[in-house]
Amino acid sequence: MDVSDLDLFADPGTAAVIAEQHSVLHEQAPLVVRLASAPDVDPSVAAALRALPTVTVLLADPETTPPWLADAFDVCLAAGHPDPPPPFVDAPVEPLRAAVAAHPEAALALVALLRDPRPTAAAGLAAESAVYALLLGSADFHRWLAERGPRSPRPAAEPVLVRDDGGVRTITLNRPEVRNAVDRPMRDALVAALQGATMDRSIRRVELRGAGSAFSAGGDLAEFGTVVDPATAHAVRLTIHPGAWVDRVADRTVALLHGPCIGAGIEVPAFARRVVAAIDATFALPELRYGLIPGAGGTVSVPRRIGRARTAWLALTGSVLDAATAGRWGLVDEVVDELPADPGPSTR
Repeated sequence: MDVSDLDLFADPGTAAVIAEQHSVLHEQAPLVVRLASAPDVDPSVAAALRALPTVTVLLADPETTPPWLADAFDVCLAAGHPDPPPPFVDAPVEPLRAAVAAHPEAALALVALLRDPRPTAAAGLAAESAVYALLLGSADFHRWLAERGPRSPRPAAEPVLVRDDGGVRTITLNRPEVRNAVDRPMRDALVAALQGATMDRSIRRVELRGAGSAFSAGGDLAEFGTVVDPATAHAVRLTIHPGAWVDRVADRTVALLHGPCIGAGIEVPAFARRVVAAIDATFALPELRYGLIPGAGGTVSVPRRIGRARTAWLALTGSVLDAATAGRWGLVDEVVDELPADPGPSTR
């Protein structure tokens, strides 16, 4: 549905009718609002837009759109305006429309989470985990599992390497043969290394790295769908969550990223106070194509850095950001030609 008259949402009764008609239960495409000029709109429409049970998209000129109005939408597009100011993205609407139509329940779940940020990281991670667990039971996710087919795990002997030297703990993801895809052993070893840094104040600095050609390709797809039930999946995320532990040592942590940083490969390091990316680094949140949402903390860590509208666009479209764009947006703090050399092998 495309509209150009925002006054439709000023009347509570009309807004309620639109909400019912345009719910993902009836209309799977997003609501797209096109504004050709500076709007003269009652600010009351903002609350109505945030309550709509569908993804809302604004197509407008960022120079003439009031900030309060842009903030009312899930995604703000300014196609043809190179490098627009936040929250706008210079991108066409059709890929977004197609992605939402293909995965409407997961898309709505994502934007609903982003509309209502929690006051603490712990609360945000708990909300994300609950929604992610719910989607593990969805028909959309199970269709993807069936299309993917069976996969065989490829465990590593040492999935995480840890080196302590002069108050610096270097934690290196070490499954280079699968681009450091995060499986259960890697997750557990990463959490253990971060827990140790949390308790040991002599560790003044924590460095996160990835061995091989990528920092991390995200969650290991071979393990998707192997948890016994959604409730167990939720309990696991509440108990063993690498992003939560990075957040606890964020003030001492620098993430050094290179190559593909996909899903958890950016969601987890984005909790660090400082993120440095090599010029070859790329970033993506692909979970919607599986019928899911970011589940490694991305609805908490990424909006902190780039805002909810750009996070929604990334996650809904699965678009790939290059390092330069990530630097301009603030997803990373510094882009360098080459990362500092790895200090050496593990000492523990």
